[in-house]
Amino acid sequence: MSEARHGEITIGCHLSVAGGFAQMGKTALGIGANTFAFFTRNPRGGRAKTPNPDDVAELLGILAENGFGRLVAHAPYTMNLCSAKPQTVEFAREAMAGDLQLMEMLPGNYYNFHPGSHVGQGVDEGIRLICEGLDQVLVRGQKTTVLLETMAGKGSEVGSRFEELARIIEGTREGDLLGVCLDTCHVADAGYDIVDDLDGVLDEFDRVIGLDRLKALHVNDSKNPLGSHKDRHEKIGQGTLGLSTFEAVVTNPRLCGLPMILETPNELEGYAQEISLLRGLARGDGKD
Repeated sequence: MSEARHGEITIGCHLSVAGGFAQMGKTALGIGANTFAFFTRNPRGGRAKTPNPDDVAELLGILAENGFGRLVAHAPYTMNLCSAKPQTVEFAREAMAGDLQLMEMLPGNYYNFHPGSHVGQGVDEGIRLICEGLDQVLVRGQKTTVLLETMAGKGSEVGSRFEELARIIEGTREGDLLGVCLDTCHVADAGYDIVDDLDGVLDEFDRVIGLDRLKALHVNDSKNPLGSHKDRHEKIGQGTLGLSTFEAVVTNPRLCGLPMILETPNELEGYAQEISLLRGLARGDGKD
């Protein structure tokens, strides 16, 4: 995968896999993206379709020919490794194992998931179950890095504090296969002040987890104020984070080389506009 040149960012959005893998690559090119995310199966759960190898090969050619960065696939929202219901935990483990097999057809990319909700069992038990599940599905030598997503802290979510993510990484046998995807809406909703102190938040991330573990970003504005624990995404520059925060994100030397995925409330046209907007901010368009 290519690395972003100075002033350039690796950015895209969620795309539908309904038309096939190669079509996602073509759609990404059409909106100015050089990465993208996709759900490995229906975001509400269900079985994953076995990809056509020729379709995957065509996508790999598109990615290589057009200098794409790493892709950031997303697990279904219903996958909860630390549920209180054994059947839900079993589904999560089976789904992740199957998804990781699929991802080996796209070697060298990322698989992002929400750590889960402990639903009253407590954070310690939630983390124990997450680590146990990861120990069951991660395979030494796999080509896919699994990313824990930073969460907003809604309900009993695990992963809204950097310390919780660090404990999961440290408690998993194959922890070298784990990284973190930082969601700008989620971390702000969780109480990390990226508006007024982005570098301070990154310093804290480095101290607790290590910036070498930060592999990707979800770039979203928020409908709610700092520390609200609500998880409501907004279009870039139209929420409480504001455009200046995203200018700081796309120009920060510790972040600007990472794949950035938009999850804002948009259709393709809106995503194309946001991609263009953020590319302009990264280049410093309009500045002396």
